[in-house]
Amino acid sequence: MCRWLAYSGTPILLEELLYKPRHSLIDQSLHARYGVETTNGDGFGIGWYGVDGGEAPTLFRGVDPAWGDHNLRELAHAISSPLFLAHIRASTGTPAQQTNCHPFRYGNWLWLHNGSIREFDKLERDLVLAVEPDLYPHIGGSTDSEVMFYLALTFGLRDDPVVAVERMVGFVESVGRAHGVTEPMQMTVATTDGERLWAFRYSTVGNSRSLSYSTDIAALRDLYPENDVFHRVSDDTRIILSEPIVDLAGAWQHVPESSYLFVEKGEHEWGSFQPRAA
Repeated sequence: MCRWLAYSGTPILLEELLYKPRHSLIDQSLHARYGVETTNGDGFGIGWYGVDGGEAPTLFRGVDPAWGDHNLRELAHAISSPLFLAHIRASTGTPAQQTNCHPFRYGNWLWLHNGSIREFDKLERDLVLAVEPDLYPHIGGSTDSEVMFYLALTFGLRDDPVVAVERMVGFVESVGRAHGVTEPMQMTVATTDGERLWAFRYSTVGNSRSLSYSTDIAALRDLYPENDVFHRVSDDTRIILSEPIVDLAGAWQHVPESSYLFVEKGEHEWGSFQPRAA
C-alpha cells in the first residue's frame, strides 16, 4: 500500500519530519514496519500551504523512489510550512506516473489515501460516472484514490467533509455489492482545506490499515523535558501518520477502527465513521 503523514501546527521545515527522525517518512519508503509492503517506491508527493496562509497549496510530486530524489531533499531543507501532507506510494496496479502520485489537489483542498478499492477495474466505470460533470475534467490520473477524492467533492466535501466521505464510502460499497465485490473499501485518508484537517480510518472488512496521531505537545514536554523538539513547537501542533516516525513511549495514540479525527488550531475531536447512502 502506501505511507503518509499530515502535519498541522508551528511552521517547520519539511525535512524535520521527512528526513530527520529515525523512522522518517523517507526511511519508511525503504523500511516500512507496519505496511503491507516494506518498500514504497512507486513515487511520492508533498502538498504544503504557505506560512501566511490564504493561498492555494503547492504540490511537488515525482515518480522516482522518495529515498533517491535529490530535488525532494533540497526542497525539504528549504521549505517551511504550518500545514502539509506527504505521501510515499506503493502502487496497487495503476502506473507509476506523476498524475497518480498523492496528494491530489482541487482548489484549496488536498487529499491523500492509503488502501484500495478492491477490484477497482470492475467498479471504476460506475464510480467515475457519478462524479459531478464540472469536476470530472479535473481528474488527471487513473487511481482509485483520486476517484474517491472527486466523489467526496461531489457529495459535499467542501460543506461537510465527514458526511461527504461517509457518502463516498457508502456509494463505493453499494456499487461494489452490485458487482459482487463484498468488501470493496480499505482506507486511511487525510484531507484538508488549509485551515482544518480531517483523517479517516475505515474498511468494509473492519480491519483497516494502521493510523496514529501525536500526543498533546504539553504532555510530551512533561514526559521528555530534555527533548528540544517539543519546546520548539506550540501546543497546537499535531501529526497524523500511517506509522510512528520515532520510538518514544507515550508519543503516539492509536486511531480507532471506523472513526475520524478532526484538527483545527490544536483542538481535536473524535467521531465514529459510518458509511451512509449517497
